[in-house]
Order: sequence, then structure tokens, then C-alpha cells
Amino acid sequence: MAVGKNKRLMKGRKGQKKKVVDPFTRKEWYDIKAPATFPNRIAGKTPVNKTQGTKISSDSLKGRVFEVNLADLKGDEDLAFRKIRLCCEEVEGNSCLTNFHGMDLTRDKLCSLIKKKQTLIEAWVDIKTTDGYTMRLFAIGFTTKANKDHLRKTWYAQSGQVRAIRKKMVEVINREAGKSDMKELVAKFTAGSIGTEIEKACRGIYPLQNCVIRKVKVLKKPKFDITKLMELHSDAAAEAAGAKMARADEGAVPTMAGAGGRL
Repeated sequence: MAVGKNKRLMKGRKGQKKKVVDPFTRKEWYDIKAPATFPNRIAGKTPVNKTQGTKISSDSLKGRVFEVNLADLKGDEDLAFRKIRLCCEEVEGNSCLTNFHGMDLTRDKLCSLIKKKQTLIEAWVDIKTTDGYTMRLFAIGFTTKANKDHLRKTWYAQSGQVRAIRKKMVEVINREAGKSDMKELVAKFTAGSIGTEIEKACRGIYPLQNCVIRKVKVLKKPKFDITKLMELHSDAAAEAAGAKMARADEGAVPTMAGAGGRL
């Protein structure tokens, strides 16, 4: 059959194959800079397309959220079960200046806490910090033996006790978080002091163990202020963070292997 008669034979002859360009040749890398409250400031690097025409690279970076392990930011492997979310708010030179955007527990840590023969109690509350951030905090706790002479094989709480504990959780979170600004609150999250206060407050209702703030969401932020962000990344803030807060013992399970349970 003649070439001119069959359109299928003509395919692929008109134009040459497009040259494949590696997309990373068009990108540049920026440092992710954590606030001065954390000892290890450089949390990693992030790529972004180079500035072309009206499309500026810094605009693409603003609002980008990064998830970083707290063990990397603090240099302490015992804190590897916490994940910190940082949001890029400003670009300075080759660095992304970030601010706290949320917190979560790793799945393996959460699964290791959930066991049989105990009651799981959860509570959540919306709080407003003194500097205008609206956050939603999720707390979790587990019942435990009253003392060593506890004869029963299980330690389940009654429904009335669960309601009373949940009410007490909300009171403690409102008291601890409502009087703090963002910087102080992040220090409390990383130290686990709120979980310890909940355990102390609920001791009269039913003994609790492994009380932690398992998740934090930032719902609303105040109007962006560059001076406040620069203060957060200044050397003075780093010195203030140097006075380390005594980290509460959260009853962390030493080994995660074989910790069953699904959420």
C-alpha cells in the first residue's frame, strides 16, 4: 500500500521526539529553618522552581507545611514519637522561616499505648493563646492500677468516672493553654507537662497513666507580623529556650516491637 494512502503509516514522521529535560534542573533548594525554641535550627531542605517572569519562587514557598520529627529538632532520640509540623511564613535569602503549625504522635507510639484490660479516655478542646492563635488540642489517657495491692485483673473505669475525667481534662487544658502564648505552649507540648497535670488532677477520680496531648491543630492564626516572626527566630529567643524545662515522664513504652492494636 502506498504511504500517502494510509494515515497510520504517516504517524511519527512529521515531528521529532521531544527532548526529555530533567525537572530538577529548573529547581533551586532552600533551607527549612525552625524557630529558635528548638536547638537544631536547620530541619532540612526543600526544592522549588526558579523564578521565571511573574512567577516568583518565594511566593511558592510561603504557606508550605513541613513535617519534622521532634528528635531531629531537639537532638534527643527519646522524643522520636512526636512529629512537629512547621509552616513557612517568610523567605529570607536562602532560608524558609517557619512557625509552629501542629503536632502529632507517630502511629507506632499510639498503638503501643493501646492495650487490653484498661479504659481509653479521650477529650478535645479549642483554646485561644494570649497572642491570638486558635488551636484544637486532643488529649488521651489510660486507666491503671490504683496501687500494688490491686487484686482485680482489669482496671476499667465506669461511665460516670470517664465523664468526670474527660471534664477534668478539658479544665486542665484550658487552664494550662489559655494563659500561655504560642512559644510557651510549644515548650509545654514538647516537655509533656500538660499530660502530667492531667494525671495529677484525675488521681482522685481514677488513676491514669500515659496521659499525653496526642494531636494539635492550628485552626486560626493572627494577622501576619514580620517583627514577631523575626523575634521568634532571633538569638534572644534561642537563649530563652536554653533554660530547659524539666520534661515530664510520660511513661513511654521502652520497646515498640510487637505492640499490637489498630486505631
